[in-house]
Amino acid sequence: MSNQKMVTRSQASLKIAAVRDQLLSDRSTESIAVDAIGGRVLAESIISEVNLPSQNHATMDGYAINSNDKYPLELVDVVFPEDSPRSISPGQAVRISTGAVLPAGADAVLKQEDASVDGKELVGDGISSGTYVYAKGSNVSVGEKLFENGTILAPKDAILLLDIGYKNVKVRSPFSVGILATGTEIYEGKHEDLDSAMLCGLVASWGGNPTYEGSVPDKYEIVEKRIEELSKKYDVVITTGGTSVGKKDYVVKAISNLGEIHFQGVLVRPGKPITMASIGSSVVFAVPGKPIGAYTVSILFLRPFFVGLERFPTIDAELSRSLKVSREGFEYIVPVVFEKDGERVIPLGHVDSPLQIFDEIFNSSVLSSSTRAVQADGFFIMVNDVEKGSIVKVVPYTAIK
Repeated sequence: MSNQKMVTRSQASLKIAAVRDQLLSDRSTESIAVDAIGGRVLAESIISEVNLPSQNHATMDGYAINSNDKYPLELVDVVFPEDSPRSISPGQAVRISTGAVLPAGADAVLKQEDASVDGKELVGDGISSGTYVYAKGSNVSVGEKLFENGTILAPKDAILLLDIGYKNVKVRSPFSVGILATGTEIYEGKHEDLDSAMLCGLVASWGGNPTYEGSVPDKYEIVEKRIEELSKKYDVVITTGGTSVGKKDYVVKAISNLGEIHFQGVLVRPGKPITMASIGSSVVFAVPGKPIGAYTVSILFLRPFFVGLERFPTIDAELSRSLKVSREGFEYIVPVVFEKDGERVIPLGHVDSPLQIFDEIFNSSVLSSSTRAVQADGFFIMVNDVEKGSIVKVVPYTAIK
């Protein structure tokens, strides 16, 4: 059994990043259509070979004019988005539709509502150069690097990629992931496996290819053999349960005997027994079995492995109840729900919340087992006591799923 000391969350994150970078450098690549890029890791940098837009375009229905000309102006043409307009001379203007190319000689668009037309004579408000114009090269310039090698792509990135002419991109092959539940109570069907379905869903949402590999009883030889088998089959193995210090918690002992532990335990609650190791070319994450603890550490540590060290997006909210830590030296991951005003949050688990577990002192142990905690709107991280009325930085779950 490894006797490594627990690490901080930042120390664990650095170890995860180092292992991830090494694995990604050895990944095979494939070319895929941009309609399938969500969650995939880019295997090349994308540098634009074009200016966007390639010409000046109108962003409003109205009249293309030269802003230096004096009214009245002579209307000489009508321009639609599909047209290639002729240039205009001083004193001339054209009727133009949104999205159409501005004719040479025009530098602004007079909005239709601000114009008055009498026959072919146009008068209107004075406007400055560039008004209602989508300027050539203002979106993207030739030679501009738009995506770094290693970027996690999202479906929205297809918009820009297609606009600069990329119908396919080179990406790294996704990680294959085997998920194994441990525990005699699960193996014998006496307790429901509450973690594996959640983990499969998360891994898939992060661009991995998960496979549920069933469960094993709390017998050391069986646990070790099954982990060894999966480590030869998958890029990543995720186990649940068996990470604590009980007599039948064999997972950490097994992976310690089979490979190299990178960290065993992190100074966070809930979920502190989270362990990461390497067995051969496979990475193993041993996740604690309590469902909310398992979900919490998956968000904090497994997600960065799959999607990179991204900062969590946060919103400021007022804490509606005071909260104390049970022991210093840990980061406490506190689930919260927004109150009706949308500006204040209450810790989910507080006796005044829909889930009554604790009053003043945050109880991560009981909360870690409470499946109702999945109904939280997000979480904030607490290191010291926090007073009622304090502004906390809430990570919305909707932003990280």
